Amino acid sequence: MHAVQRRSPRVRQIFLLPALLATALVPALARSSECPSTDPRALAWLDKMSRALSEVDYQGVVTYERGDDTQVMNISHSVSGGQEEEHMSLLVGKGGDVMRKAHPLECVHPGHQLLRLDASSTDDCGISRFYRIDVVGQERVAGRPSIQLTIAPRDMFRYGYRLALDSETGLLMKMQILGKGGVPLERFQFASVSVGSPSTDQELTLNDEAAAHHAKHPVMHAAKQVAPWHVHWLPAGFTLAADADPRGHSQTYTDGLAVFSIFLEQPDRPLPPGEGMVRKGGTTTYTRGIKRADGVVLATLIGEVPLNTARMVVDSIRWSP
Repeated sequence: MHAVQRRSPRVRQIFLLPALLATALVPALARSSECPSTDPRALAWLDKMSRALSEVDYQGVVTYERGDDTQVMNISHSVSGGQEEEHMSLLVGKGGDVMRKAHPLECVHPGHQLLRLDASSTDDCGISRFYRIDVVGQERVAGRPSIQLTIAPRDMFRYGYRLALDSETGLLMKMQILGKGGVPLERFQFASVSVGSPSTDQELTLNDEAAAHHAKHPVMHAAKQVAPWHVHWLPAGFTLAADADPRGHSQTYTDGLAVFSIFLEQPDRPLPPGEGMVRKGGTTTYTRGIKRADGVVLATLIGEVPLNTARMVVDSIRWSP
């Protein structure tokens, strides 16, 4: 059986924060003025948020709550010489020390592209075609004034969100994933934060158990479909978040806010009929066997989408001729 690492896309976004998520707000407002049922100011704030997570120096402590699991992390992010570095470490437990190094600012991932309103955008309305987005007020998070946004899905295939963005920089200060009826499923929030260059005692260094992630894509390029299988149906607005695994084991998709990954593997024993599913916080894990002429393949989807969406995506998997 091929070894497949199944890690929640949301956990990857928290530990590789810029992969979660301004300039020229006036042009952005003008271009978004005809978008359906969305406050154009909100689109400009999402644009600013997508840039702030990679372009702003910051350091702080965050809490991440998913179901009955709570994690506390220290995050430090710095920008120098056109590159960004980031160090995340769990303050409770072990095995959660990660550094992302030498990521070029010019490399903009598809998820960030979907949130930005600029001359290269193919659709000035961006994600407002799939979500209703509004500025609803202000609050203080970690002692800093922040702008509140609500993001409601326009269909049944995705969750809603409630965000708080730093009023000065646009940095994401707090996020909730909302299920049916607006029930909070998951929350990320800064408990304390300092914006500006890290001090010398916060230098980005790894301990002996840390894992370093080096950027391997210095030139921005469109994600490519290279696996021998494809997904025939996706909720509107979702696109490949990165090049598919050339070995054909996995693919990751995003609409700019939600992310999910699909993993395929050959089981090492016969599979019983049926399907398996688990939901923890806003993350759904759905697994089922897919029959092929040469046997059965185990398909697993992990991500921030409702169960019915996960089932429909997996049901639509097809193999290339």
